[in-house]
Amino acid sequence: MTDREHLRTTFGKDAARYHRARPAYPPQLFERLNGPRILEIAPGTGQATLPLTALGDVTAVELSPDLADVARSHAPGAHVVVADFDEWPLPATPFDLVVCATAFHWLDPHTRMARCAAALRPGGVLAVISTHHIAGGTRQFFVDVQECYERWDPSTPPNLRQSPASDIPCEFDDSTLFDEPEFHRYEWEQAYDTEAYVDLLLTYSGTVALPDRDQLITDIASLIDTRYDGRIVKRYMTQLAVATRR
Repeated sequence: MTDREHLRTTFGKDAARYHRARPAYPPQLFERLNGPRILEIAPGTGQATLPLTALGDVTAVELSPDLADVARSHAPGAHVVVADFDEWPLPATPFDLVVCATAFHWLDPHTRMARCAAALRPGGVLAVISTHHIAGGTRQFFVDVQECYERWDPSTPPNLRQSPASDIPCEFDDSTLFDEPEFHRYEWEQAYDTEAYVDLLLTYSGTVALPDRDQLITDIASLIDTRYDGRIVKRYMTQLAVATRR
């Protein structure tokens, strides 16, 4: 099993925490999308699924049975299938819209564009949503916290710093099956107390797989409590890339 295949299975280990801790997506993002037949790849617990059900009929393909159970409760209007999208038999009737939110990098890079194109009708749209952690919010915390990562995660580059949104490249897989993508970006902030931020960290695959995870979490929680009065603010940039199937 490759690192990608292993790490993508970590998200379902605590589905309740994942649903509780992971933030929703900017609502204006969904105003740029249309149905009526929608396929969502890797919906997790349904953060994007629920707003998509307002646009049309949603089929959501989720790898984790536990995440899929939460998604069914959160977005009861969607048809949630437990399967690996890389191997899932595509329906005979193509979709108008294929959406993948904060999960496209977990799909097989050799086949994901062709699979998405095969799922779409000509003129249908592929929408890839990505989430980026950018400079802002409680800036000094994100400088100080690198000392925690350097102590407990040997793969952490020294003096790592968050980048401004303007430095995040607009990336999208090259494919002759799609027209040139359009990019739309949304910057926003989320406040966390210590418990909520620890919850969030424990939904990240790299943190969950880390041998010294407990020591890292304890170190970060202590930093928030002692230097930041138990509360920090994190800045995000959500990017929507949309491309039309040729």
